[in-house]
Amino acid sequence: MKKVAAIALIMMTLSCASGGSSSVGASGNGNTAQGNLPAVANSYEVVATGVHDFFDDFTQIRESSPGEPFYGQDADYPGIEFSYEDNGDGTVTDLNTWLMWEQTPNLGDKMSWDDSIDYCDEATTGGYGDWRVPTVKELVSITDFTGNINTSTPYLDTEYFDFEYPDASTGDRDIDAQYVSNNVYVSTVFDGQSCFFGFNFADGRIKYYPLDGPQDWYVRCVRGQTEYGENDFTDNGDGTVTDMATGLMWQKSDDGVTRNWENALAYAEDLELAYYDDWRLPNIKELQSIADYSRDDPAIDPIFETADPDGWFWSSTTAYEQFDFAMYMAFGKATDYRGVDVHGAGAMRSDPKAGDPADYPTGHGPQNDEVRAFNYVRAVRVAF
Repeated sequence: MKKVAAIALIMMTLSCASGGSSSVGASGNGNTAQGNLPAVANSYEVVATGVHDFFDDFTQIRESSPGEPFYGQDADYPGIEFSYEDNGDGTVTDLNTWLMWEQTPNLGDKMSWDDSIDYCDEATTGGYGDWRVPTVKELVSITDFTGNINTSTPYLDTEYFDFEYPDASTGDRDIDAQYVSNNVYVSTVFDGQSCFFGFNFADGRIKYYPLDGPQDWYVRCVRGQTEYGENDFTDNGDGTVTDMATGLMWQKSDDGVTRNWENALAYAEDLELAYYDDWRLPNIKELQSIADYSRDDPAIDPIFETADPDGWFWSSTTAYEQFDFAMYMAFGKATDYRGVDVHGAGAMRSDPKAGDPADYPTGHGPQNDEVRAFNYVRAVRVAF
């Protein structure tokens, strides 16, 4: 890190230390058992994805070194590992975010979005009365991206969290394991359908689902710090933006160039911006942390400059279901092969790491998602 950058970092760190801690817990005073949860260093702690394996365009590979092809992917930057505590009362505490979760969701009793709101409002699990439906960012915080629906491996640590695939006798598929969030899409999909964001712990995707049936959903209630997932962006005036909530610094403007995954990794690793040379491609949780679900097309704070409002952005995270695919965030509308917005701006999906989009004339997946294979890059680095 260059000296000028170090001075800026010290100033930001001092600012954060003087006023960056968050108040946590909606009721009660004292320790976790009494109702409140401890404050955290960052009000929005981005936990790692769980990925420790390395991949090229098609398969798992040995770990590469700086300057070699495919260096800079998720496993090269491990981040903050998962850490949970089973409280023995039907609750699990995330020791990184200090969010407390219901250990067991409404298994076997899927419900509508409206009913899920009431369900959490009325929940008294563990003796607490301040449960709520989580935001989509809170759901992503406990996601383990080594999940794989092809091997019946959920995107969740089942040592701590109860999980089941849907009952096939009801007509559901294994993939129908969507969990509700309280984020309602500010626009509509298809022909004007109102939707909410859901996270699927069977296939690791964020997509929109209809607010008004006919399908029902799972819900896992959460309690704890209500600031989690709220960004605190500062424009540094040098082409960078710092999120004081997460401690991550971002490239303010993408360069308007789409790349395949290998070239996206290389671009971010080689980037020198604002005296810093430790930029990298963000993992999928880091990238999703800057999504703004109060906006659409693009679903990102206007402090960032986006060359293409319909653009999708690569993450460094490989999709374990298909090693030749990597995860991306659709900050622009998440379209199918016809160009119809089927999942909404702010969706999380996967795209081929390389190849010709023309090889997918009717898209990919059960809803014929558009395939681009060449996506944009917004590089990231750790500021503090």
